[in-house]
Amino acid sequence: MSEKTKEPQYQICLDCCEESGLSTLGLMTNLGWRDDPKRLVFYLSRYKFISKMISGLKNVLEVGCGDAFGTRIVLEEVGHVCAVDFDPIFVRDVNSRMDDKRRFECKVHDILKGPVTGEFDAAYAVDVIEHIHKEQENIFVANIAASLVPHGVLIIGTPSLQSQAYASPPSREGHVNCKGYVELKQLMQKYFHNVFIFSMNDEVVHTGFYPMAHYLFALCVGKKVE
Repeated sequence: MSEKTKEPQYQICLDCCEESGLSTLGLMTNLGWRDDPKRLVFYLSRYKFISKMISGLKNVLEVGCGDAFGTRIVLEEVGHVCAVDFDPIFVRDVNSRMDDKRRFECKVHDILKGPVTGEFDAAYAVDVIEHIHKEQENIFVANIAASLVPHGVLIIGTPSLQSQAYASPPSREGHVNCKGYVELKQLMQKYFHNVFIFSMNDEVVHTGFYPMAHYLFALCVGKKVE
């Protein structure tokens, strides 16, 4: 017989654990939870913003998903998610933790090698473009754009150039291509007619002064025909 919680409304917590076990963090979120727990708040807030911007769309692509811990937030708002990453270690981790009730496709794909096969209504990349060398950034954006249907939406999230003065040494090591808002907008305007830049500080997304933003979002619509 199961144990009973002191207050009956919390029995569902114990029942859930006995039925499904305790969920585990992904490889990257586990490190963040150990070293700086508040980072998970900021990280998941980025996914919430994206989920609300593309809510109701049918088929969505995530590029550079890492451990895809935040992907479930997007999955709650859209029909289907295909998440890709070039590192098979992270893809294997994602698939090993997949919840049967909230399954999404996760596979190995290097976006620098070509578009993802399919017709996607939207695509997004969280904390990816800053890891792409400048000489390859046009390939990166072009291949994501090529994965989209003509009316598709692209959202790019990245730490701002100004934020790097406060970044940890491990972060700076991987961040080879951080941008200010002007450069980010100009890059995305090569491939989309309309580009809207948002600022983000901690978990708050806003339209404030860009040079004081720790993080930037580019919301891109109206794909340009090649």
